[in-house]
Amino acid sequence: MQENVSAPTFSETDINGIRLNVKAFAVTCALIWGIGLFALTWWIMAFDGATHEATLIGEVYRGYRISPLGSLIGLVYAAPDGLI
Repeated sequence: MQENVSAPTFSETDINGIRLNVKAFAVTCALIWGIGLFALTWWIMAFDGATHEATLIGEVYRGYRISPLGSLIGLVYAAPDGLI
C-alpha cells in the first residue's frame, strides 16, 4: 500500500529546532577569512605584481604586504581573527 505523504507546510516546520554548531561556524569563518586573504593577495600579485606597499589590512595585520611573504603573514593573522 502506498501512503499519501505530503511535504510539510511552513506552519508545520519547527524553526526553533534548528541549532547552530558554534565551533563548526567559527572554524568555517577562520578558513574562509584566512584562505580568502591568502588567495586575494596572490590574485593581486598576479595582475599588479608584488608592490610591498602598505595597505589598509596591513594597518591591522602588522607585517602584511602584497608579497609572497605578506600572503603567509596575512594567513597567520586572518585565521585566528576569523576564529574569534
